[in-house]
Amino acid sequence: MADVAVIGAGQTAFQRRRDGTIWRDWCRAAADKALAMAGIDRADIDALILGSETDLFTLQLNPSALLASDLGLSGAAALRIDGGGASGALAVQAGAARVLAGLSRNVLVVGVDAAASGQVPEVTRALYARSFDAQIEGAARITATQLYALSWQVFAAGHGLGEADLAAVTIAHRAHAMANPDAHLPRLHTAGDIAASPLIAFPYRRLHCSPLSDGAAAVVLSAAARRGAPVIVGMGAATDRAQLGARDRPGDFTAKTAAMQRACAMAGVAPADIGLVEIYDPYAGAALQGMLALGLSDRPGRDIAEGRFGRGAALPVNLSGGLLGMGAAPGATGVAQVAACALMLEGRYHPGAQPPQRRYALADTHGGICTTAAVTILRAAA
Repeated sequence: MADVAVIGAGQTAFQRRRDGTIWRDWCRAAADKALAMAGIDRADIDALILGSETDLFTLQLNPSALLASDLGLSGAAALRIDGGGASGALAVQAGAARVLAGLSRNVLVVGVDAAASGQVPEVTRALYARSFDAQIEGAARITATQLYALSWQVFAAGHGLGEADLAAVTIAHRAHAMANPDAHLPRLHTAGDIAASPLIAFPYRRLHCSPLSDGAAAVVLSAAARRGAPVIVGMGAATDRAQLGARDRPGDFTAKTAAMQRACAMAGVAPADIGLVEIYDPYAGAALQGMLALGLSDRPGRDIAEGRFGRGAALPVNLSGGLLGMGAAPGATGVAQVAACALMLEGRYHPGAQPPQRRYALADTHGGICTTAAVTILRAAA
């Protein structure tokens, strides 16, 4: 199988933007960084793929064609991918598939969302209630936090986990974000800080939740490897029942397990081969649910409490800060994860967050309550 090299990567800060800029500005900034790192001309890009969760944040129909015009890529193929929080990851996989199929030689993938400022908070909450089943959860005005909390309750009861485990995840990932200048919430929390924060949906408190962010990320995928550039070697995606109550195992992220199995089969590796992970953690418990579903830890609560996911440990997890620390701009998240993994494998990530050399990295993203899962495996250059 031919390789798909990640020859360029770029990201804006994830934050609530109050500087008068809009999503198009962020896309340009991230794309400029990725293209500069790739060292190729815009004329060499033959396809643009945009990951964006909803037009209701950008307020723009057909955003990929507009972005192609903004970026000076008129003439390139342009399409938009959406899959909830997995939108950016699925856009990367669509771009890699074009390269593997011989349809494109160089693909620019951009992920963006204005989740923090695109709508007023009341509208944003109503929109997210409709990102599950609009006729069931949406009509009942059930929030994403409530659904994630229900899923965690089932999972925690089955694995003997509790509030101390949620605090350990929150503390670790926000601390990792301290070394990421693009992070929305770099913080040094204590368990007391977390316990004192407002209860949102039991047992999730405000500090267990990721912030909605504005931001963009970009990668350049190529059939022609740049010296030192990592390559995408495995991709997998899967879905679960959209209604949490219709699942046989509502506490388990079974779509993530299926996506991981497909990605590992394509890459010819096992979960034990993975050396660093960017995992989807919109809530603290989702990180632990994800680590088990991916086959990366059979006791994730114990492992994070014992520091086994730290920067110098055998399996560093969310050195970017993850969604809890770096922030959540849904369409950009999956692209930012792949960008972070690629930069870490190449030894070009932020100095305080750069792990020891690793051969394989994994970017894990999902939409809904792991309704749509996408897993991407990268390998360091030989």
